[in-house]
Amino acid sequence: MDLTPFSLARAPLPAVLLMGPTASGKSQLALALCQQLPCEIISVDSAQVYRGMDIGTAKPDAATRARVPHHLIDLCDPAEAYSAARFCADAARTAAQVRARGRVPLLVGGTMLYFRALQQGLSELPPADAALRETLSREAGRIGWPALHARLARHDPATAARLHPNDAQRIQRALEILERSGRPASRHAPPSGGGLDGPVVKLALNPSERRVLHQRIAARFTQMMRDGFVDEVANLRARGDLSPELPSMRAVGYRQLWAHLDGAWDLPTAVERGIAATRRLAKRQLTWLRAEAGLTWCDPHDAALARRVRERIEGAAVEAGC
Repeated sequence: MDLTPFSLARAPLPAVLLMGPTASGKSQLALALCQQLPCEIISVDSAQVYRGMDIGTAKPDAATRARVPHHLIDLCDPAEAYSAARFCADAARTAAQVRARGRVPLLVGGTMLYFRALQQGLSELPPADAALRETLSREAGRIGWPALHARLARHDPATAARLHPNDAQRIQRALEILERSGRPASRHAPPSGGGLDGPVVKLALNPSERRVLHQRIAARFTQMMRDGFVDEVANLRARGDLSPELPSMRAVGYRQLWAHLDGAWDLPTAVERGIAATRRLAKRQLTWLRAEAGLTWCDPHDAALARRVRERIEGAAVEAGC
C-alpha cells in the first residue's frame, strides 16, 4: 500500500472526527490511519485527561504515544474538574496547531458531549457552584438520585426525560442550572458557534451486531482487571483528597471498584457491575450518535475499513482544495 501523504497546502486540511461507543475499535483504526496518512491524534475522552487514570481509561501506553503523536491526555489531576468548555478551547487550539504543521487532526473518542460542543458550541449556562453541588450530593445520599430525578421532572420535564434516574452528574447539573438561573436547562438559549474551523469528516464505528460489542466490552474490562485496574483505583483512593463524587472518580469502572474497596460489594460483583455500566454507557453513546447529522457509519470488522476511511479523508481534502 502506498503510504505517501496526500499533498497539503491551499485550504485547511479536513479534521476527522472518529466517534463510536466504548470498545468499538476506535483506537485501533486511528493508529492504522496514522500509518497511512499524516495524522495526529486528539483525544476526545473526559477521563483520559486525568493523570494517574491509565488502565481504566484504556489510555495509550508510552510506546504508542512515542510512535504516534497524541494530544489532550494527562492534562490535569483527578482532583480537578475538566469541562466541555475547556475541552473546546484545548481541542480547537490543538487542531489548528496540527493543521499548521501540515497534518490531519484526528479527533478520537467516545465523549459525545465534547464532540457536540466542539461542533455546535455551548449554551450560556451558569457556572458550577461547588457549595450547591455538595448540598445536592448530600441530599442524594439521603434520598437517592431517582428522587432528585423526580424533582427535576416536576420542574424541567424535557431535560429529565432524556436522563436516566441514576445519572448523578447530569441530574446534579440540571438542578444546579435550575437553582442558579431560575430557568430549566431546556429553556436556555441553544448553543451557538463551535470551535472547529475548516472541513470535517465525521465517522462513527459500530459493530453490525450488538452482541459483538457486548463481548468486546466484557473482554476489555477483564483485561483491565488483569492489568491491575484494582490497584490503580486503590492508589487513587489512598491519596485521601479524592472522593466518589468527583467527576474523575465517577468514570465507569472507577466508581464500581471504589465501591468495592469501600466494602459495598465483593470484587466479582464490582466487575459485573462495571461491565454492565460500560454497556449502558455504550448504549447512551449510540443514542447520541444516531442524532448526529452527516455521519459515515463504519463496521470495525470490515477488513478494508482503513483503506475506505483513508479514501474518504483524501476525497475530503481534494474537495477542500488541499
